[in-house]
Amino acid sequence: MKHSGTLAIVLVAMLPLTGCDWIRSKLHPPPKLQFAEAGERYLQKPDFARIEHEFPLAPADLMKLTPENIANYSQEQVDQIYARLTAGPIPDAAFDGALFFPKNSKRDRRISEIVGGLPGLAVELKSQKLETLGAQLWRGKVFDRDTRILRNRIEDLAALKPIIDDDLSTIEKINVGGKDQWLLFPAKLYCGQSLIDSRRESIIIDYAFTDELPGYRERPDYLAGRNGFQIRDEIRMVRPGFYLGRAYAGKAFLLNFTLYNHEIAGSQSDAFVDTGKVAEDCWIGTQERKLMASAS
Repeated sequence: MKHSGTLAIVLVAMLPLTGCDWIRSKLHPPPKLQFAEAGERYLQKPDFARIEHEFPLAPADLMKLTPENIANYSQEQVDQIYARLTAGPIPDAAFDGALFFPKNSKRDRRISEIVGGLPGLAVELKSQKLETLGAQLWRGKVFDRDTRILRNRIEDLAALKPIIDDDLSTIEKINVGGKDQWLLFPAKLYCGQSLIDSRRESIIIDYAFTDELPGYRERPDYLAGRNGFQIRDEIRMVRPGFYLGRAYAGKAFLLNFTLYNHEIAGSQSDAFVDTGKVAEDCWIGTQERKLMASAS
């Protein structure tokens, strides 16, 4: 395929530099939360409504979670955490991003299977190189609540340069921490049904019609859209300033990611711990969310 090498770049930008699971868990041990038992098969998976009823997550529990330690749970545990969250408010700021595969996940095989199954996208992946490049490329997302548009922060354009047609100086930039980052891959923001938990809505980051959005550049932005990897993200709020996300390619689950804004986390966390309440832009479902004491 003519663009098989360059098509991998968008996928590269979604891959994490995860490192050794053992080292990672020692540096950022996960808090002891309660989870329901689950097997590998679909019929062995617990019901999310029952999990939330029996093992609710209090604000104090959620405050223990960080973008670093949440990656040290298994995928089943990450899924159970996600199911006990609500969408929270649609963000309106720049968020730092981190991508992760959970503890003991077979990430290399997973990525290869999904990409190979997408129509016309036969991409041979060299996993270690791609993970390293992904950590260098993607730095997070910028949300515009008023326009319901999101764009991704790309710090290093070197890997993308071969497929960017126009002058790089025409790409809009944002300065974060003294470093310039380019804004690419626009997406629509809206509330919609979660692909893993239909009991309540998530905030959807939809790249299907990226070509209709302001600032769209066919190359490389088309790669995330309906004619490329068909990317669709969904996020829910862990606590103010901290969101847990799930990325899908062609409706197949691809990987997890976190979004974090230090300013929001610092200014709104105390009120969240006291009341457990946040503004909700999306439908929270009919199951009441309990506020209980922190898990031991």
